[in-house]
Amino acid sequence: MSNQNQPAPENVGINVSGGQAYGYNQSGNFGIGHMSGGTIQSGAKIAGVINEAQQRNLAEAAAEIQQLLEQLEKSYPTNTTMGKMQIATEAISQIDSNPTLAGRILSALKAGGISAFEQLLNHPAASFVIGALEDWQETKGS
Repeated sequence: MSNQNQPAPENVGINVSGGQAYGYNQSGNFGIGHMSGGTIQSGAKIAGVINEAQQRNLAEAAAEIQQLLEQLEKSYPTNTTMGKMQIATEAISQIDSNPTLAGRILSALKAGGISAFEQLLNHPAASFVIGALEDWQETKGS
């Protein structure tokens, strides 16, 4: 019944010699050493699902901003610096006045960061909006 002559399992967190340790049979793996199998793979899938959800939220928030920019370009010129600044200012103002949208955007910014928004926005005023979003995020205490 002694396991003293058997090699220890790979990456074992606890090595007990003898048949019993604190009343428990010694057989099996102890600690967090070598991990494989369904539980860890399921955990990886859960992380993947969370990441996919964060990416989807980021893409949706960026799409909402993109739509807002396209709406605002009807009122402000996109071929001048002043017009782009006005679009950015109005976009932040509208985001700030809509708590639901503001919450989604802040959440997406936390998950993906400003650089992810930069990659998703395609508008002449995008660089101004990105700068304004950075400042807005800091103001909101993110």
